Amino acid sequence: MSMSELSRGDKVRSLHYPAGSLADGEDEVVITPQRVGFTFAGLRVVRLEPEATLTLRTDEDELVVLPLAGGCRVETDGLSATLQGRDDVFARISDFVYLPRESEVRITASRSCELALPSARARRRLEPAYGEAEAVDIEILGAGQATRQKNNYLAPEGLPADRLCLCEVLTPDGNWSSYPPHKHDDPSTGESVLEEIYYYRLGGGPSAYGCHRTYDLEQGWDVTVTVRSGDVFLVPRGYHGPCMAAPGYPMWYLNVLAGSAAERSLLVADDPDQHWIRESWRTQATDLRIPMTTAAAR
Repeated sequence: MSMSELSRGDKVRSLHYPAGSLADGEDEVVITPQRVGFTFAGLRVVRLEPEATLTLRTDEDELVVLPLAGGCRVETDGLSATLQGRDDVFARISDFVYLPRESEVRITASRSCELALPSARARRRLEPAYGEAEAVDIEILGAGQATRQKNNYLAPEGLPADRLCLCEVLTPDGNWSSYPPHKHDDPSTGESVLEEIYYYRLGGGPSAYGCHRTYDLEQGWDVTVTVRSGDVFLVPRGYHGPCMAAPGYPMWYLNVLAGSAAERSLLVADDPDQHWIRESWRTQATDLRIPMTTAAAR
């Protein structure tokens, strides 16, 4: 059944997964392409107690070990790295490890830690690599109340990968990000064709919330939902944005992207009716709360 044939309730349930609804055993989030109807992109979020060890095989996937909280040691053939990590996603940019397909990996928590393991189905095996926090590219996007920070962990111009692209976006409370609405599903217009996963964290306490919108003009559906810490939103196609951080509640989200192109790229197309907003930024100052994080712990 296509997205256009689903009821609105079914559309919401096929795209928005509240915290815990994608849990599997002790893992907070387990997304495989088969589980959610994707072809390439996946995400697993795991918690480890101090000195606990997670052993895994990447099989046909490439993946990244990215600390959300705490630190760990990652050991695989050809690489042994200690990740300093961070206290939480708002505290600093983290170091990370890229792992190619067909790897055997041992991850040992140096302290209580929470790890994101974003992944993509890979065609070729590259080399494992350690990414320094200080080398992560920081982009300041937008202006005014659309100012936000994008930390590029695995961008096309960064560390080599086959399909996987990875970034995190921090949005000050009261601001909008992922704006103007944009899409990446039509190669005929020069866009990259990419599946995308949004994984959310909100600051400001247990009542924190924000909003996310995704819509498709061609298929005629429009989904806007309230998002909270631990929620997942899937973007198989269509325009997505804005992500809205409610006043008092700063927003963080992880973006996992992967597609079928021979070379990684992140070419997008704005909603034509909303593209004008970019020009308005020329006369607006950027929000002084940005950057919200750097590699130096605050």
